[in-house]
Amino acid sequence: MDLNIDAWLNLALRWAHVITGIAWIGSSFYFNWLDSRLKPPSTPRQGIEGELWMVHSGGFYRVEKIDVAPETIPKELHWFKWEAGFTGITGLLLLGLIYYHGAALFLIDPGVADLSPLAAILIGLAVIAVGWFIYDGLWQSSIGKDSPGLALGICLVLLVLLSAGLPQIFSGRGAFMHVGAALGTIMVLNVWVRIIPAQTQLVAARRGGTSPDPVLATAAKQRSIHNNYMTLPVVFIMLSGHYPFVFGHSWNWAILLALFAAGAAIRHFFNLRNKGRNNYWLVPAAVVLVLFVMVAVAPRAGRDGQGEVNFAEVEAIIAQRCSTCHATNPTDENFTEPPGQVVFDTPELIRRNAQRINAQSVLTQAMPLGNMTEMTEEERDLVGQWVRAGAPIN
Repeated sequence: MDLNIDAWLNLALRWAHVITGIAWIGSSFYFNWLDSRLKPPSTPRQGIEGELWMVHSGGFYRVEKIDVAPETIPKELHWFKWEAGFTGITGLLLLGLIYYHGAALFLIDPGVADLSPLAAILIGLAVIAVGWFIYDGLWQSSIGKDSPGLALGICLVLLVLLSAGLPQIFSGRGAFMHVGAALGTIMVLNVWVRIIPAQTQLVAARRGGTSPDPVLATAAKQRSIHNNYMTLPVVFIMLSGHYPFVFGHSWNWAILLALFAAGAAIRHFFNLRNKGRNNYWLVPAAVVLVLFVMVAVAPRAGRDGQGEVNFAEVEAIIAQRCSTCHATNPTDENFTEPPGQVVFDTPELIRRNAQRINAQSVLTQAMPLGNMTEMTEEERDLVGQWVRAGAPIN
């Protein structure tokens, strides 16, 4: 029995990551919505900051938010932390399995930087770790506490530098994933290092008979809001690996930042709407930004070369540069079966996949992975010219 352990492990981790991520995002969005919808009690009651009536699945629910902490901590208190914890753990395991175990394929691009797998992995881990310490140190400093607008501006500048810098080190796909891993790690550690400890101190103070420090609750809420705005950009990065026309574009970092801005704008719209403030201009602004990106990344038709392209030349290029992976029996040791079940064993199969070859190898240059087979610009141009000519095989 020939079990593809890597593929099954990839599936199991990705499944777990998506499930726990949905649970985390769902609870995060719910509590941010809840905070925005709370109203002062119709009959003022001491210690009650706000209340809300809801109806769902045939039942009525009444929610009250206590001001800082209740006088007596209930015996059973539900915490929301493991959703974030398991999302982070499965995310890092996926990063290790795909981008570190397969560094030569998915992380390193010799055309960008000639890195050894070990060097690339260490840089990736350093980016994730340093990103957290810079972010956390900034918001723990006097700047973060006294000038949150300035701290936010610094964070945005650092995000631009990270998004623009990583594609100069890693493959486009690897760069995108490490921006996402850095942000995702910040989100997870916000929960485990700042939010949960603050809540623990609030509970301990009340159980100890002392007054809880409201500053702790305010700081925890601030980190929760940060996570709320980072959610949609991180989800976009999780999906971007399926779209090489984005991460493989020469302006991939600018595209990433633009789609980040669109996602944050949509999140801001809903946050304001939940508070009864309808800034509808945010939605068309985000849509226009996405449309602009679509036009900007649209491939331009290349110039036709002189004379007709001999299909035998194209077939030889495909055989040498692509068929090591995309064959019924791949010769590349990293694959036991063709990726995506796409094969180029015959002229007819090559022609059938001409547009896919053009998109992956000519327009975005996302393939071959890491350009391991060293496909040249001249070869890409020749394949592109053949596709534009109608992909003839006779």
